[in-house]
Amino acid sequence: MTYIVAISAYLVLLTIFGLIVARKKVKTSDDMVTGGHRIPFIILVGTLLATWCGGGGITGSASVVYTGGPWVGLITFAAPPIGIILLYFIAGKVRKSNKVTVPEIMGARYGKAASIIAALCVMLAYVGVLATQLKAAADIIVLLCASSGIEISHGLALTICTALIAIITVGGGLVSVAYSDAISALLMIGGFFLAIPFLIGVANSQGATLPPEKMTITGGMSGWELLGYFLPSLALMLGDQNMLQRFASAKNSDEAKKSNIGMFIGEILVIISIVLVVTQAAKLYPTLDVPSNVIFQVAVDYLPLAFGALVMCACMAFIVTTADSYLLSSATNLTNDIYVKYIRKDATDKQKMLVLRGTIIVFSFIAVALTLYFPTVLSLQMTAYTMYGAAITPAILFALFSKKVTPAGGMAGILVGGLVTIIWTLMGTPYGIQCAIVAVPASVIAILIVSAVTRCNDPKRSLEALYQDN
Repeated sequence: MTYIVAISAYLVLLTIFGLIVARKKVKTSDDMVTGGHRIPFIILVGTLLATWCGGGGITGSASVVYTGGPWVGLITFAAPPIGIILLYFIAGKVRKSNKVTVPEIMGARYGKAASIIAALCVMLAYVGVLATQLKAAADIIVLLCASSGIEISHGLALTICTALIAIITVGGGLVSVAYSDAISALLMIGGFFLAIPFLIGVANSQGATLPPEKMTITGGMSGWELLGYFLPSLALMLGDQNMLQRFASAKNSDEAKKSNIGMFIGEILVIISIVLVVTQAAKLYPTLDVPSNVIFQVAVDYLPLAFGALVMCACMAFIVTTADSYLLSSATNLTNDIYVKYIRKDATDKQKMLVLRGTIIVFSFIAVALTLYFPTVLSLQMTAYTMYGAAITPAILFALFSKKVTPAGGMAGILVGGLVTIIWTLMGTPYGIQCAIVAVPASVIAILIVSAVTRCNDPKRSLEALYQDN
């Protein structure tokens, strides 16, 4: 019962805090989407970290560490820090361009068609990811209620989680999300590091050790398997619209770059904490039916009540911060890249805010529907999310840095990256090679070849024009 009270209190307080901040700081649609380009440095660092470190880190990635061992965990978790180092050079460019979504950048360099395709791709992927986060949050509540002798349906738990996340997001957009994320980031790091000494003590007192196969560098995995875990994460981070949107919310380009350094430090701490917690759990649980639940299981079974509750709140923080970010980002796409550009170009600020908030609510319902009624579609959404790193990231990087890329080249990269991902997935990932290993290089090659044989005669599509007067 204590776990339920703790998580409920965390969610309610987080919602109230987000609404209070939003009431004071949100006046326009720009405040909703970018925080008025005035998000403070420490808050920006917190929201960058919390946005990236989502439920996947404590479920899917945790299961990789549990299955392969700590060295495999460190190898696969190395992608985000490397991506953050590269993002340092991207952050200033994004802020300088004054664009807040991926389709905006695509449209500026590649034209209308690329902008629309990118918007649809991002919305499809992000609503799917939102659905998985909502399901994970509901699973935690159902699990903890069951352990306390309380029966609650998954649908009710899902409704509660969705309502709170939607309220935080619709109340103040990026402002409430960013400030709530900063609190959650502190809770994530603090909760896990406080739990580590207790788990080490329990494992040592029981004489529990890791199996020999989990102590090897590769954990029994092939190089292709390790690369298959590493590359999609790296490709996604470099083109993730959530990251770009937060860089756009910084006061200036220098502030955006500095926030990236803070994110790097925070990410290292998160990686260390997850690997250490799961490693100790792997000692205590030689086998688990559901490896993705390893952190939840060890928190409930082995930690003192107060620390177990803190870790479970931290787990919920991982999930909530990812869910509200993807919800806001996908709603921003429909508002900025579809409604304002092609439906009502003369929309007032009040109309933009109304559409943005309405879209947040609609997308929340769609995500719930995916979770409740279309589990197979949900898996397709995750395939689309994997496709994001191949179809979007190469094209967005060329758009930000390359003078020679042409609109035809950018479109070729988007289409080839997406098609190769779909075809490779339908073929059942031949030879065990993950689709990102094939699709990302294919996208890059397509951009280079097509750009080499085509020209861009429109000066508005040049690299210089992207940063002009911004």
